[in-house]
Amino acid sequence: MPLQNPVNHAQTPVFWRDAQLPFLEARSIADGREVCYSRHSHDVFSIGAITSGHSTYLHEKTDQRIGAGTVVLMNPGDVHACNPIDDQPWSYIMLYVDAQWLGRVQQACGIEGFRPIPAISSTDPMLFSGLLDLHRTLIDPALDTLEKHEAAIAFFTLMQQRLGGSDAPLKKVNVKVLRAAQYINQHYRRAIRLEELCQIASLSEAYLIRAFEQHYHMTPHAYLINRRIQHAQAQLRDGEPIADTAQQSGFSDQAHFQRVFKKHLAATPGQYRQ
Repeated sequence: MPLQNPVNHAQTPVFWRDAQLPFLEARSIADGREVCYSRHSHDVFSIGAITSGHSTYLHEKTDQRIGAGTVVLMNPGDVHACNPIDDQPWSYIMLYVDAQWLGRVQQACGIEGFRPIPAISSTDPMLFSGLLDLHRTLIDPALDTLEKHEAAIAFFTLMQQRLGGSDAPLKKVNVKVLRAAQYINQHYRRAIRLEELCQIASLSEAYLIRAFEQHYHMTPHAYLINRRIQHAQAQLRDGEPIADTAQQSGFSDQAHFQRVFKKHLAATPGQYRQ
């Protein structure tokens, strides 16, 4: 008798991490038809490539259709999401890069510390093929760490040379809104009431929500949930049990954590933790 609901391994995300290269993480998926993200952000720099098919690419206030050969880029904090189009197959790879490490690569290119990359996407063939080559190098178990480290530096030096970054504008934020975001960053593991944020920011409820969303492209609640997911990712990378991670990240129960995590990362906590 045939198995019911067989697992489609092509739709399962594959993660790569190496304890000797803690500033890099990779993700890939061969069939993204059921991979749907909610709007989210990372506290690291992200760069990816569409390797086949097409998808939608939401970045901050922009929304575009992208296809194979496109490289997408998100600076830390940029709200984004890539999703399938009408059940059409598509595949992609992603790299998540520590901004401080990337800043040191930029410094070697004549830039003082990390500077945001101004481009949000590129169809530069050299950049695209370079990113695919780097991903293949990173996931190859036959290659040693030194070769992978050198390949990462070479690619991100190329990225800096092709896309620049020294002229990228820094986000300006209302100081009162910044205080609200900092408060969330400090207390995200517990329930936070809107009245608390208004008091910290000295703003009315309506003004705070509007100003917060204008800068962060998220409501305060969405920002809070996103911050909890970022913490959960770090815990899972360190090998923490899923149940403990859910509790330590501020979720009411493990089932709720599982649902929210998959909504943000299109992967279960168990898949991400492997």
